[in-house]
Amino acid sequence: MTIPSEIPSRVRHLAAGLSVPKAMRRGSLSERTVKCSKPNCACGQDPKARHGPYPSLTRAVEGKTRSRFLTAQQAEIARQQIAEGHKFREQLDDYWEACEQWADAQLEGPPAASQEAAKKGGSARSSRSKLRKKSKPS
Repeated sequence: MTIPSEIPSRVRHLAAGLSVPKAMRRGSLSERTVKCSKPNCACGQDPKARHGPYPSLTRAVEGKTRSRFLTAQQAEIARQQIAEGHKFREQLDDYWEACEQWADAQLEGPPAASQEAAKKGGSARSSRSKLRKKSKPS
């Protein structure tokens, strides 16, 4: 079967959008409070007295959760990068959908020879179990 080489304009447009490099990341940004190691500090006894909150970037890497604390300035940059990552995933999903629609369109117009074979029903295939001789019980 010959596949048409013309790429639909929607697929071409979405691919062009994916080709623009941007700083992005996966993960989430949250605020965490911490307990210090000073023996007389109130944070050790009272969870409400813990230090912080501090911005924390968290993501899964090879099945393990990795977190790190950020400054307020780094947190704002990470927030923008995470938003770009979400946008990229949406664009990628749109691209996949457009490519699948294109692929489906290619399957809809089979050549005449294939249509004739489909009408005839094709050749029947015998299963191997029918071809094997059964041994006689002793």
